[in-house]
Amino acid sequence: MSAQNLLVRSARRVSRRAIPCTNQTRGVASRQTRYQLNTGDTIPAIGFGTFQDPNAQEDAVSRALRAGLRLIDTARVYDVEKQVGKGLKASGIPRGDIFLGTKLWCNNYHPDDVEEALDNSLEDLGTPYVDLLLMHYPCTFARGDERFPRDHDGKMILGKTTFVDTWKAMEELLTTGKVKAIGVSNFSKGETQTLIENTSTASLDRTPLLQIPAVHQMEVHPYLQQRDFNEWLRSQGIHVIQFSPLGNMNDFYRSTGWSKQVSHMMRVIDQPLLKQLGKKYGKSAVQIALAWGVNHGRSVIPKSTIDWQIKENVEADFEMDLEDIEAIKTLDIKARFNDPSLDYQWRLYSDLEGIEGAVQGRTH
Repeated sequence: MSAQNLLVRSARRVSRRAIPCTNQTRGVASRQTRYQLNTGDTIPAIGFGTFQDPNAQEDAVSRALRAGLRLIDTARVYDVEKQVGKGLKASGIPRGDIFLGTKLWCNNYHPDDVEEALDNSLEDLGTPYVDLLLMHYPCTFARGDERFPRDHDGKMILGKTTFVDTWKAMEELLTTGKVKAIGVSNFSKGETQTLIENTSTASLDRTPLLQIPAVHQMEVHPYLQQRDFNEWLRSQGIHVIQFSPLGNMNDFYRSTGWSKQVSHMMRVIDQPLLKQLGKKYGKSAVQIALAWGVNHGRSVIPKSTIDWQIKENVEADFEMDLEDIEAIKTLDIKARFNDPSLDYQWRLYSDLEGIEGAVQGRTH
């Protein structure tokens, strides 16, 4: 059965499901939840994503911090680190109060390139350290200045080292003071397990140590809940940051060269169930989707450059009733929107849900 048909059936089930007090609005207090990482540091539940809109990021980051957000997520490949750094400074918020994470891009995965790449990010961000450094994807591209190195046929040229080699170089950064925690993004379960088995000092009982990934940032939203994988990561002491926590709300998934057909379905935030729950809590469907992630113990990093939306995101950290969290399970149709596997010449998410329908096409 297609994802589109599953979506229709899901919406029908939702419309018949009784949601207590849907005709009443109740005041719901916002929180400022933080989670403890396996490093001992804490990370906020609600953050701010900086993918896209480079010209708006300096002001948006500053306003997001002044509005109360304290988790800022960026990446080298976004080309916004300079703007993010200026926004951090303009906000007036002390650096020590901000949890700042960035990502190493695939053309800098050779062990000899890792620290230099980090130094370049730190220079642009205007900070002596980051709280979190992630490997952006498990695939290694050819070394050099070209972020998307391609052959004469337009196919990506892969590098000669592995993500394990990169990880060991990242482990060494923990002793420099330039990085407080390291982690991964877009890894499969098997790839994550490989890292755990190859950490420098992992104990025999796999007790989470400093070198075990502190964070896995991955696509999670009501359409792609990945419950088994999320539970496994939790059992390993790895905290999850949800990117695209609002699913296919971002037009990028409909316009990129590898856009999957499934990304054109009804937007997550248009789901009747989320709107119904919004009425119950006096919140929007966006806030329900974000709170759903937070109530599962994960961090979420929505993106926006609009003041009222930033404020809405800040106020999305609130407690939901268990029955409502359970109801959202019905929206899980295993729809993965971020899947550049064919462009990157690497079968991403190989042992995870939602890998069907990958499309050949270029990211840039």
